Amino acid sequence: MSLFLTLFVILILIVVATVKFKIHPVFSLIIAAILVGFLFGFKADIIISLITDGFGKTLSSIGLIIAFGTTIGIFLENNGGTKMIAEKILSLVSTKRSPLAMNIIGFIISIPVFCDSGFVILSSLNKALSKKSGIKLAIFAVALSTGLYTAHVFIPPTPGPLAAAAIIEADLGLVMLLGIIVAIPVSFVGYVWASFIGKNIDTEENKLVEIEEKSLVTKSNNSLLVILLPLLLPIVLIAVKSVAEYPTHPFGEGGIFTVITFIGDPSIALLLGVIIIFMNSVNVKSDIKNEWVLRSLKESGSIILVTGAGGAFGNVLRASELSAVVEPGDSYLTSGLFIAFLLAALLKTAQGSSTVAIITTAAIIGPLLSNFGLETPFEKALSVLAVGAGSMTVSHINDSYFWVVCQFSHLSVKSALKSHTIATFFQGITGIIIILLLQLFLS
Repeated sequence: MSLFLTLFVILILIVVATVKFKIHPVFSLIIAAILVGFLFGFKADIIISLITDGFGKTLSSIGLIIAFGTTIGIFLENNGGTKMIAEKILSLVSTKRSPLAMNIIGFIISIPVFCDSGFVILSSLNKALSKKSGIKLAIFAVALSTGLYTAHVFIPPTPGPLAAAAIIEADLGLVMLLGIIVAIPVSFVGYVWASFIGKNIDTEENKLVEIEEKSLVTKSNNSLLVILLPLLLPIVLIAVKSVAEYPTHPFGEGGIFTVITFIGDPSIALLLGVIIIFMNSVNVKSDIKNEWVLRSLKESGSIILVTGAGGAFGNVLRASELSAVVEPGDSYLTSGLFIAFLLAALLKTAQGSSTVAIITTAAIIGPLLSNFGLETPFEKALSVLAVGAGSMTVSHINDSYFWVVCQFSHLSVKSALKSHTIATFFQGITGIIIILLLQLFLS
């Protein structure tokens, strides 16, 4: 119990440091790793070695992937690709179904693009569709916000699940495939709640000052297939690699296998996506493209450092005796998957950031997976998704995304809590139920 009490105190300190004193998660996680090391009785040189080894190992497996994935997202966001995807999907559905279309659009867009950026970009479409259809803006707002949020926590190369997969050492292709299976019904639950609650919510367009939208290149001359290729190609290549490495070796073990495993490596696959997105933006001025690249590296750099710090924290925990005192649960309500979900939900609710909740929870739960009987590639992938489900439960006033949804949709705080926040609660619960059912019937 003393080990768990120590860990609990450390988690409280992380939350307090992040929320109360506004200390960046990189520093709070490293400080936590040092404190854990000393409290568990490690010598100073051992603590330093564990931190640097954990930090380096995590970045070696994830650093380039995050950088390349962020670059694809920033370019899609700025070169008009995101809006073109949205407009094409909207052209295929009736006005009555346009909120569902916005939910699907958000789901697709948020795979490479951060959910808050995606909402800013697409909020003008929400308003235009609301005026055209007569459907309340609140319905569009929550349908879009929940679609964006779902892919954000479940489907790599979004940084959160990407980082969790690296820390837990889960197969990235399997996380992608299972993430899509889990995410589709979770996203739909958000749309259902939007349709139900949004009818009773009025917006406050005259009371809120809308934040100025980003200056973007809003027109793309490329076809939809060309726009989607930098996003779809890496996902397909990584998924095919996972299939190729299955024990039965469906593609054999010769030259084809070698080629597939090379181009399907996440770093190479996403690099190919970057090359294609650069080619798609050939008509954009060089200085503007350079600005996009610098922004990509700046945004990915912060995430990479947080991920590395989470890896360092997890490495210290792995070296402790924590796993030796944990016994697997006898029921699915006390399983490792449910504990991962619950811990991520508590961290998310307390400090607001889904990414921080994902990385911190993955660092804690990683050393305990074997004790919970979660050792196969399938079970490790489910563990990543359980953490993701917890990290979306719930988005409220300490979450920056909550305020983006609130302000860009002219929702009062009370209305946003009734609509967006409760939607994320139902989504998280739906997600963990599906994950537990997959564990029950397929593992």
